[in-house]
Amino acid sequence: MCIRPGQAPTCTSAGIDTVIITGGETDVCVPATMPGAIDWGFRIILVTDALCSSADETHDAMMNVYMNRYGEQVETVTTQTLLDSWLGGMRQRRAS
Repeated sequence: MCIRPGQAPTCTSAGIDTVIITGGETDVCVPATMPGAIDWGFRIILVTDALCSSADETHDAMMNVYMNRYGEQVETVTTQTLLDSWLGGMRQRRAS
């Protein structure tokens, strides 16, 4: 993870501009990672079907917050959309 204190400049100087967030605890780990990444200017992508929490109610509530409150800073996509995007980008690079 590149968002720990002091590491963001290393990531940006290496050309990393996007943080893709997946994993457990939508209501704990995601909000611990996302605001710092936003502050550093990273593009944030939440993969909606690759996030979970120990309780459906808190997961659903936090996803609502991410999609509505952070709608300008955070993109939400499904795993399939993300993979399709990567495949499309790879095809374009091969064609050029």
